[in-house]
Amino acid sequence: MSAGATQQEKAERFLALHRKGDPLLMPNAWDLGSAALLVSLGFKALATTSSGHAATLGRLDGGVTRDEALAHAATLSEGTEVPVSADLENGFADDPDGVAGTIEKALGTGLAGCSVEDYSGSQIYELALARERVVAAAETAHSGPVKLVLTARAENHIRGRDDLADTIGRLQAYQEAGADVLFAPGIKQAEDIRQVVESVDRPVSVLAMPGVPSTAELARIGVARVSVGGAFAFAALGGLYDAATELREKGTYGYLERSAIGGRAARNAFGR
Repeated sequence: MSAGATQQEKAERFLALHRKGDPLLMPNAWDLGSAALLVSLGFKALATTSSGHAATLGRLDGGVTRDEALAHAATLSEGTEVPVSADLENGFADDPDGVAGTIEKALGTGLAGCSVEDYSGSQIYELALARERVVAAAETAHSGPVKLVLTARAENHIRGRDDLADTIGRLQAYQEAGADVLFAPGIKQAEDIRQVVESVDRPVSVLAMPGVPSTAELARIGVARVSVGGAFAFAALGGLYDAATELREKGTYGYLERSAIGGRAARNAFGR
């Protein structure tokens, strides 16, 4: 992706990077510095992370407002040359019109794509309403000269509902509703992922988490994208926790070795 690409060029490039059997590895950045570092390592597209962004504000996942999420998305989109897709949670609305309003605002942030999930913060939406919400999101995302790549998320498996048949039915409904990419975070077993891939005609995204097959195996299954959610952000916080605990409890400086690695990475990324 050359510098100076238009928003629509980024959106087109982002969708083209979703190749069945050759998955796009799309890490989730939580601020401009992490985005720059990831781009310097060769990643071709980035996503935001609702939980990672919330952590930068001292909040838990779900604690960011719509305006804050959109401003954050704009910062990452404008500050990197690669396509960025935003985690827009449930569109910050229960009703389809509210979701459409969020997508309309997202179009003004420079994003290449965004995701909308079928979870309200307390429960999974009934299928009919969930489908209407994707219809509204897709119509808005695709209505103008910039066509955002819309990812529709079925949240069953990270919300305690391990119902593969319902998940597949939802993803099929979201495909018919106009989604460009389908995502059911929390599915781990290779055979379950294969069933999802073979049940739909859109690119399928998988969330990297314990128990999920390697990216090489996911490629063989036919997955088109792999993301990490908030894992990288919390890995960074884990490093901070370990370093601070070592200093406080042991009074030693072993963390400086890893700090040197981070410093070199930052100089490489930020010196461009």
